[in-house]
Amino acid sequence: MEIPSSWFFWALLSAVFAALTAIFAKVGLKGVDSDFATLIRTAIIVLLLVAFVAGTGKWSDPFQLPKRTLAFLALSALATGASWVCYFRALQLGEASRVAPVDKLSLLLVAAFAFMFLGERPGPITWVGIGFVGIGILLVGLGK
Repeated sequence: MEIPSSWFFWALLSAVFAALTAIFAKVGLKGVDSDFATLIRTAIIVLLLVAFVAGTGKWSDPFQLPKRTLAFLALSALATGASWVCYFRALQLGEASRVAPVDKLSLLLVAAFAFMFLGERPGPITWVGIGFVGIGILLVGLGK
């Protein structure tokens, strides 16, 4: 069986797993501190990724990577960690059906940052879609 190489396929799978993350985390956060829960989740992710990368023969010496690559991967890791801590805290305090959509404000921020820093120029239809997401986030955040 051939693995699809479309970015859209993988983005859809990411969305499915992100949705499951919210549901599983909301249930799993009962009776445990959100920061400790984030640590447990992260440890499991590290173990699984080490096994996956080693098992697929993709392991290489990370110290052979360019310093710029390592620096930006480190910044990405710090941002991810901060995002997870905030996300789990929000899930512990709020409803998953409201927290997850507001978390997706990141979509608007990614589009803006990609425009400003990466020189990406989405077309008008893409901006309209992003705008609709923004409107939806406002409705979820302001509604009761």
